Amino acid sequence: MTVTESVRDALEMGPEKVLSHLHPEGSFDLADHAVPTGREEVWRFTPLKRLRGLHADAPFAGPSATTTHNAPKGVRVVQVEGQEARDLRGVSGLVPSSRFTARVLAEVPSTLLVDVAAEAEVAEPVRVEVVGHDVETTEAAHVVLRFGAFSKAVVVLNHTGSAALAQVVEVVVGDGAQVSVISLQDWDDDAVHLTQHEAVVGRDASYKHVAISFGGDVVRMDCNVHYSGPGGSAELLGLYFADEGQHLEHRLFADHDAPHTRSNVVYKGALQGDGARAVWVGNVLIRKVAEGIETYEENRNLVLTDGCQADSVPNLEIETGEIEGAGHASAVGRFDDNQLFYLRSRGIEESEARRLVVHGFFNDLIRKIGVPELEDQLVTTVEAELAKNVGRLTGATPVVAGEVAPTVVA
Repeated sequence: MTVTESVRDALEMGPEKVLSHLHPEGSFDLADHAVPTGREEVWRFTPLKRLRGLHADAPFAGPSATTTHNAPKGVRVVQVEGQEARDLRGVSGLVPSSRFTARVLAEVPSTLLVDVAAEAEVAEPVRVEVVGHDVETTEAAHVVLRFGAFSKAVVVLNHTGSAALAQVVEVVVGDGAQVSVISLQDWDDDAVHLTQHEAVVGRDASYKHVAISFGGDVVRMDCNVHYSGPGGSAELLGLYFADEGQHLEHRLFADHDAPHTRSNVVYKGALQGDGARAVWVGNVLIRKVAEGIETYEENRNLVLTDGCQADSVPNLEIETGEIEGAGHASAVGRFDDNQLFYLRSRGIEESEARRLVVHGFFNDLIRKIGVPELEDQLVTTVEAELAKNVGRLTGATPVVAGEVAPTVVA
């Protein structure tokens, strides 16, 4: 394993001095966060000019989007303000490492709190519907999902309509809890959504996060997880479908800061149409204290037409060799010729064969979501996306940028 001289020198100064973007200097002070220029490692893929200033200093006007929800037995859903809202800022352990997260925590006056009682077993999903009405109004929101010890629950965040939204979602998973958080970005074509999901997973708890992005002009989601005790497990799943001109960006960070923890990341995406762009960056940090951990991350991209671009960048940083296992897989490609030949040889028309291959590509991931009505909805949505380019699905050669080897530090 090769370590550069600069990294080796940093390691000699101690674990907190590693020269890596996986060790950001967070701060609640807005003055500590410059406006991104696009030259920063964590912003180099994002089309900043299309973010309507959400990453910088666009005014956070009063909410134009409407939010509705249900509240099954054992769940409290409430919009809190004042000191109760301030007490929830950073409840997940989040210390802002970007200007937009620092602004959201400092400037948004209220917080949507979804509070699941300890030991509650919630029979139906908690659904939070966010509907945008005006993309010209830049706005922000803070959401906290708090799951009590040994609770079992599913929360679905569904985003539709037209909006320009900066959002911070904090998730606290209590010891022994078994929870799922599903975030759908099914916006109208002009929407802009800049969001960070930050989760802390308790001792022996199980956390599933599912990110599903179909709509919007630009959607960037940062999904981070760390652990407050040993034995915690995180499964991070994602599904996205980028159409002509869309930019869909997903960034993952699994910070193994407790021993005997686990993380498993699987993201799959398809691209079609001129200018369709997908970015996936998977970061895993295994700290010195995280002995006995196991982690794996995978990203697959299927290019359906010419003119698309996909970036798939896995990063793995290891500070201890006392682990169970760590690995990654990343790929961008066109249709599998063998699969197409198999289907065509059985009399299936080429367009139908390609449609079946796409469904097969997504199907195993969709079935892991665990909410049957949502799984059926996604199958229908994939079908609708494919219908946009009937007759154009080709064996296109993918345009790939940023296919970067992992960063490994020992």
